[in-house]
Amino acid sequence: MKQPELGKKISEMRKAKGLTQEELVELCNLNVRTIQRIEAGEVTPRSYTIKALFEALGAKMENIEAENSPDYPKSLIPWLYTGFGAGLIYFFLSYFDITMEIEWMEGSYTNPLTFGLVKAGVLITFSLFLFGLIKMAVAFPNKVLQIALWVMLIANGVWYSIDLISLATSSFKLEDYYIIKLGTFGLGYGFIGAGFLCYKNLWSNIPQILGGLGIVSGILIFSVVGVLFGLIPLTMFEIGELGFLIWGIIKIGRRSSPDSTFAAELQS
Repeated sequence: MKQPELGKKISEMRKAKGLTQEELVELCNLNVRTIQRIEAGEVTPRSYTIKALFEALGAKMENIEAENSPDYPKSLIPWLYTGFGAGLIYFFLSYFDITMEIEWMEGSYTNPLTFGLVKAGVLITFSLFLFGLIKMAVAFPNKVLQIALWVMLIANGVWYSIDLISLATSSFKLEDYYIIKLGTFGLGYGFIGAGFLCYKNLWSNIPQILGGLGIVSGILIFSVVGVLFGLIPLTMFEIGELGFLIWGIIKIGRRSSPDSTFAAELQS
């Protein structure tokens, strides 16, 4: 919280406790002039000064931050859990899919039913995973990331539908368009990575790390020749996305809980 909102909040808390500025001084070992200037919004106190004031007033900094953060609809939580669960399943299915694709194009894997079931599973789970991330980009506004995730969601639907059609018919083969498919997904991952880079002051610097991993993996996949090397940063990137969903579930869940409000803290 910044000034002058911080000063107003401290003043409100002090009055709610029935304390004068002089009485507050005795509780937190600050001088009256300092408290006067803070409450008037004339100065921005250091973090340890804010902590001392909050403790003297019987509140916690976390509760103040929660009170001034956006209200998230509880309907987001099921989508985030769904996205996380689907993401876990997709994480493992995708490696079966990649292995089967290579063996299929080499002619050493010939079971179209099993291959098709894996691809259908990837289509569904990756779509739900992406939709969970889209909900995160809405809750923690990021237009670039939203657009990138929607682009990837559409690309996933198109290409995996084509894969399923190719397995069910003899009109065309997976290897006929595989390079184009890789290039599309490479661009998609790079775009999502750029979206994560747009986050500022959110979850420390982890979104920036995720952004870098997404861009690197996207470039390597787009190059085709670097696909196998790209799987390393891609794995780290997708684990990070799962972690991003967990962070969102915890943060939104805590903010949505009535017991976490500042009012409840003051009443305790």
